[in-house]
Amino acid sequence: MLLLSIDTSTRGCSVAVHADSVLLSNYDLNTDKSSSSMLTTLIKNAVEQAGYGLNDLDAVAVAKGPGSYTGLRVGVSTAKGLCYALDKPLIAINTLEAMSLQVIPFFSKDTLFCSMIDARRMEVYASVFDFENNSILETKAIIMDEHSFEDLLHNNKIVFFGDGAEKCKKLLSANENAIFLNEEIRPSAKTVGQLALKFFTESHFENLVTFEPYYLKDFMTPPSRKAALAV
Repeated sequence: MLLLSIDTSTRGCSVAVHADSVLLSNYDLNTDKSSSSMLTTLIKNAVEQAGYGLNDLDAVAVAKGPGSYTGLRVGVSTAKGLCYALDKPLIAINTLEAMSLQVIPFFSKDTLFCSMIDARRMEVYASVFDFENNSILETKAIIMDEHSFEDLLHNNKIVFFGDGAEKCKKLLSANENAIFLNEEIRPSAKTVGQLALKFFTESHFENLVTFEPYYLKDFMTPPSRKAALAV
């Protein structure tokens, strides 16, 4: 099974190609707006580096969110366009769940894992997983304070990571059960592909007509300067 995976949940973009469980190629760009300007080029390069053409793909997987409104729209629109053109199924993966796979192998089985994506100010998109990547706390938008995750931290060590974790460090680091990584963990198409393999074997595909990114909350646009002056 040949799978193309795409992740544009935050700034930058990531593309990977797997043949069954083997990673054949991977590209990551972590610069602003690279998803809109470079995504199709990275897809072409990743598939060619793997030794295949787009028509050889069996499915396309995309990180559905939560994350950047613009980034998610670019990634999902590109994935849906490929699936329409190639007549391939679409697989959608929770971004936070895929992120946790990058961290889980490095800790003990009694640890919990909190993936976090910055949602501006003191808000984060977050979800908590156990060692087998089962969801302990469903994906939600959380306004952080010193009491956040208090119940879980009382009896569990929790590893916090992602670009939303830094703003939480001052609030939670006094708790001996809160662990913060020195290295920033970014969303990656590599782990999107790992999760998508199971979805493919279970024929867990999305409807190309109705599928939309998982924004988690409504997109808010600031009022224009003209409108402000007119008031």
